[in-house]
Amino acid sequence: MRLAAACATMLAIAPAALAQSATPIIATPLPPPAAQQTQMPPATQPPADQIQPTPPSAPQAMQLTWVPQGTAELQVLDKVNAQHSVLAVKVGQDARFGSLDIQVQACDIHPPDQPQDAAAYLTIIDSHPDAPGFHGWMLANAPSVSMLQHPIYDVRVVGCKA
Repeated sequence: MRLAAACATMLAIAPAALAQSATPIIATPLPPPAAQQTQMPPATQPPADQIQPTPPSAPQAMQLTWVPQGTAELQVLDKVNAQHSVLAVKVGQDARFGSLDIQVQACDIHPPDQPQDAAAYLTIIDSHPDAPGFHGWMLANAPSVSMLQHPIYDVRVVGCKA
């Protein structure tokens, strides 16, 4: 009997608790921290009402640069039989994987003081007449941005080296 009474009490309290927890939480942003003021000698310090806080400087956007390299490292996958290979192809040369002919026109990386990434400019041609090809830049850190859409093969840029 005590259990039934406890359950009845819980069921009576639960809707009220749920109604209270459904109240939206509104967060007010914190004001920016007060500008740091340098301490001046008392004789030369202006009155407090004349001190102008300095606005915070806007963050500077990092200018990413690319450095050309001599060799592209590509990972090629045959989706049908699950065979993959990493190819090192020099810029200006071709490589062959299955029915694909892969030409590398450029391979660039970011300098060491910037976030690591590599990009290769590729032309990929399939020897089958109706098979899709590819022509453009592929990024190592974002392969889905620009990729070969082929039913059998997958090609990705792993990196570039000198």
